Amino acid sequence: MCGILGAWGPMPEKRAAIGRGCERMRHRGPDSQGLWEDEETQVALGHVRLAILDLTEAGHQPMVSHDGRNVMALNGEIYNHQELRRRLEQEGHMPAWRGHSDTETLVEAISAWGIERTLQEAVGMFALALWDRHERSLFLARDRFGEKPLYYGYAGDSFVFSSELKAVAGLPGFDHRIDRQALALLMRHNYIPAPFSIYAAMRKLTPGSWLRLDGALLQSKTAGQPQAYWSAEAVALEGVADPLAFESDSAAIDALEKVMGAAVQGQMLSDVPLGAFLSGGIDSSAVVALMQARGGGQVNTFSIGFDVPAFNEAEHAKAVAAHLGTSHHELYVSAQDALDVVPAVAGIYDEPFADSSQIPTLLLARMARRDVTVALSGDGGDELMGGYSRYVRAAAWWARREKLPGALRGPIALGMRAMGGAAPLGMMREQAGKLAQVLAAEHSGRFYRQFVSYWKKPEQVVIDASMPEGLFDHASGLPFLDHMTWLDTVSYLPDDILVKVDRAAMSVSLETRVPMLDHRVYEFARRLPWQYKNRDGQGKWLLRQLLYRHVPRDLVDRPKKGFGVPLGLWLRGPLKDWAYALLDPQRLKAQGLFHARPILQKWREHQSGRRDWSPHLWGVLMAQAWLDESESWRRGQ
Repeated sequence: MCGILGAWGPMPEKRAAIGRGCERMRHRGPDSQGLWEDEETQVALGHVRLAILDLTEAGHQPMVSHDGRNVMALNGEIYNHQELRRRLEQEGHMPAWRGHSDTETLVEAISAWGIERTLQEAVGMFALALWDRHERSLFLARDRFGEKPLYYGYAGDSFVFSSELKAVAGLPGFDHRIDRQALALLMRHNYIPAPFSIYAAMRKLTPGSWLRLDGALLQSKTAGQPQAYWSAEAVALEGVADPLAFESDSAAIDALEKVMGAAVQGQMLSDVPLGAFLSGGIDSSAVVALMQARGGGQVNTFSIGFDVPAFNEAEHAKAVAAHLGTSHHELYVSAQDALDVVPAVAGIYDEPFADSSQIPTLLLARMARRDVTVALSGDGGDELMGGYSRYVRAAAWWARREKLPGALRGPIALGMRAMGGAAPLGMMREQAGKLAQVLAAEHSGRFYRQFVSYWKKPEQVVIDASMPEGLFDHASGLPFLDHMTWLDTVSYLPDDILVKVDRAAMSVSLETRVPMLDHRVYEFARRLPWQYKNRDGQGKWLLRQLLYRHVPRDLVDRPKKGFGVPLGLWLRGPLKDWAYALLDPQRLKAQGLFHARPILQKWREHQSGRRDWSPHLWGVLMAQAWLDESESWRRGQ
């Protein structure tokens, strides 16, 4: 795991500027720092390395292919790189290897096969930059699910890219203007979805795509359109058209264990200590069980506990670990331990990000890093296996909506809006408004957006903002339940869940891996009929059956608590003064980004105890805290 940074085009003191940018994300790669520059073409690639495979100098980056054509900086891991090596050898493309790093495998594969085929053949998580010295073209690429971040845009006349925004924000000519559309999207989702970033001049490369920049695009200061080499939606559509059929439930469990077991086995490849996060829930327990079955030794597992029972799952994790025989590590943290993390959050998360489970995730990563350099997680199970409870609720609402004749939905929606306007403040008005929006939604995407939005009308919170079209605004050929899970897979998963884990872990130089997001596991899950995902009202049914082969039911069958903190209570207590200082009306007015009135209305309602508006307020607070943090980036600190 590493960090990449680079520039193509004129830039004052480019080498020094890239060096400073690399230092800003040295946490992503504390083991070494490298720079490759071609002064004639004005290209510079920077890299900070966290050594995982091939700890010698043979793994140093940026790396030049043996034929001298390609220069690459890679962030991530290619789990099937040994298989790719064998194929390259059989085809006569690589007579001798310098080391055994996956970076060398990938750059040689690109020289032999080209970038698109190589990306399609690779199994892994990655973000890469590659300079083709023959074509004089720059290529950027990102893994299928967006596990690794990659930002790109222009700083002055130079095209720039990086694993983290803080690394490019100090480059000469960088434009620090805030993208108000991105800020509005943050209010809606509590994260900023790709391709947007908080800076108007920068974009995120979308998962499963690559970008080619040539001299003509550089001269025109444009970036071109990313090209998809893999599509989660296409796989979902194919899965609906060609569902799996099993002779028995036992055969289905066997099939899942085979594909998941292979993914877990592949992701245990490491030259450094490796472990896993274990909450005691279905997903992480299944990953750890498969690791323990295939590892040939005790797996290191990590969990944290809280003094507040409603948020504590450490006892469950400990019981699962004891049954599986892992080497278990746990840490109980107090409310003060968690609160002490809050001031650091804005800087760690690179752009405003407001999933409050970022706090325990950071604490967990810090603990795990004491013993291991790589940790596997159970993320992705809910999206792949239909685990979120909102799927059942949304499906019930959609079924009721579909029973209404289309001609009646509009008039009823108008009546609901009128009822909401006349209703007392509070739950009744919100429910009436929500029902009106649900009835008025043209298709299932916009319908589902109501279930995953915080501020329902973000343009009324962010000054001079308009809402851009996005994934939720387009109809799909997928059935309703499949459409919801696909939307979460291409939005909530890469831009919330994976961001949360990547930034928390990399802030302490810990690599995380997500076996559920092996694309072959996803392709299998997409072909599963819904009865294997939800049966008798129980989500992730098939994954549960697999886990029951390794862990007794009574250790894992319990209501899901999530991985959160008592944020609502904190905002009325120990975080109250900190929060109100960030929401001060004079401050908001001076900044010119937020309308103070709706924010302060929710603040007062929250403080009264009548409502819990903590998720809505946290989005604004993280934006405000990030604005303070970004000022230091602007000053080059």
